[in-house]
Amino acid sequence: MTSAPPATPSHLAFVESPVQLLNVLEWAGHAGRPDLLVVVLSPTDPMSRGQLRRMAQLARDEGYTVRWQEARGGRGALPRALRDLAPALLRAERVVIGDPFSRYVQLLLTLFGPRAVTVVDDGTATMEFAAQLTRGERLVRWHRRGRARDPRELALAPVTALARRRLAPGRGREVEIFTALPVEAPEGTTVTANRFAWTRARFGPPRLTRGADLVGTSLVETGVVDPDRYTGAVAALAAAHGARRYFAHRRESVEKLHRIAVETGLEIVRPDLPLELIARRGPIGRTVLSFPSTVVHTLPAALAGTGVAITVCRIAPEWLRETASPRAQGFLAGVVESARSAHGLSLTGA
Repeated sequence: MTSAPPATPSHLAFVESPVQLLNVLEWAGHAGRPDLLVVVLSPTDPMSRGQLRRMAQLARDEGYTVRWQEARGGRGALPRALRDLAPALLRAERVVIGDPFSRYVQLLLTLFGPRAVTVVDDGTATMEFAAQLTRGERLVRWHRRGRARDPRELALAPVTALARRRLAPGRGREVEIFTALPVEAPEGTTVTANRFAWTRARFGPPRLTRGADLVGTSLVETGVVDPDRYTGAVAALAAAHGARRYFAHRRESVEKLHRIAVETGLEIVRPDLPLELIARRGPIGRTVLSFPSTVVHTLPAALAGTGVAITVCRIAPEWLRETASPRAQGFLAGVVESARSAHGLSLTGA
C-alpha cells in the first residue's frame, strides 16, 4: 500500500478521513496540481479505512503519490512514523492538513513548523476551528463537554498551544483555509472557496430517482443526540417526505442502523466513498434530506445544476442528551442557518 515518495515533494498533505482526502484533491486541482505527496495517517475503524483506500486509489489515478502510514499501529508506531516523515516535512514548501484538532497532526506541527499551511475541510469542525483561531482560544472539538480537562488532555496542552500558534498567520508563515463552509477566519488568513470543481468534472451528472434520500449523521455516536429521539425523527422524516434510502455516516453503529431499518423500512446504504462523490455519481433522489452536517454546505456545490433539492432538518433541543456539550445546540443551529443563508435551502422538522 506504500508508494515511494518523490525525492523533494513541494507539497505534503496529511489526511485521516476520506472527506479530508477528497478536499485535498479539490484543493490540488484548484492550486494547479502541485507536486504533492499525500500521507494517509490511517484510522482504526474499518469503514473509514475502506473508504480511504478507495480515495487513495483515486488520488493515485490523478497522478499524486500516496503513502499509507499505519500511524496507530500499536507501541512504537508514533516514533517510527515521525522518523519516516521527518525528511519530507523538512523539505515541504507547504503542508496541507485535514484535521487541525488531530493530536497526531498537532504533534507534527510542534516538531516541524511549516512556512505555509493549508487547512482543508474536515466536516463542520472547520467552522469551529476558524472561530477558535480568531478568538485565540485553545483548539477543542465543538461536541466535547466544557468541563475540566482529563489528565491526558492536560499533558498535551503545551502541544495544542504551540500547534495553534503555528496554525495562525504570522511573520514568515502563510495560512490558507480551503473550505465550502462559511468561516470566521483571523486577519491575515487566506480563505479559498471549495466549489467542488474536481468532483463535478470527474463524476456525473447523476440520474435522479423518484422520492427522497435521507443522509444519516453520527450525532448519536458522538454523544450529542439521544438514540430514541433520533430514530423517531428519521421515521417521521421518511414518512413525511417519502424517503426510501438512508445513506449512513461511516461512523454510525451497526446496531443503530439495524434498528432504523427495522423500524422505518428504509434501505440502509453504506457508501464506499464520500457522499459528495456517491451523490454526483448517482443515482440520487430528487430531494435529499440531511441533519445539520457538512453535507448541507457541500452537496449544494457538488450537485449544482443537477436539479436535486437539499432540505436541512433541524435538531430540536429536546433531542440532545444530558451529556451533550453546552455549545451543541447553538453550533447545530448555526450550521442550519448558515446553510439556509448561503444556499437557500428549505427547512423541515421531524
